[in-house]
Amino acid sequence: MAYVVTQLCVDVKHKDCLDECPVDAIYEGERTVYINPDECVDCGTCEAVCPAGAIFYEDDLPEEFENYADIAREFFAMTGASGGGAFAGPQHTDELRVAQLPPQL
Repeated sequence: MAYVVTQLCVDVKHKDCLDECPVDAIYEGERTVYINPDECVDCGTCEAVCPAGAIFYEDDLPEEFENYADIAREFFAMTGASGGGAFAGPQHTDELRVAQLPPQL
């Protein structure tokens, strides 16, 4: 299991979580950030610092955001991003379902 960023972060991207993740498992997409489920160590630091309340432990995802665990997996399958978010840098793309969302502001 891992922590998951949900729709509450789309078009917001406070990015506090990027600075706090001790293993650099959070990557920046075009409209949101994504937590790599293979790199996340389940520490919860990201959830605690998220001002948007957009991050949930995968088992605790609200029903309306349950698909965001799959969205994160698909993002990393699509981009191949790994080795740390700071190393990979911004990806300038999003998973298709996120990319197709209307503006969230």
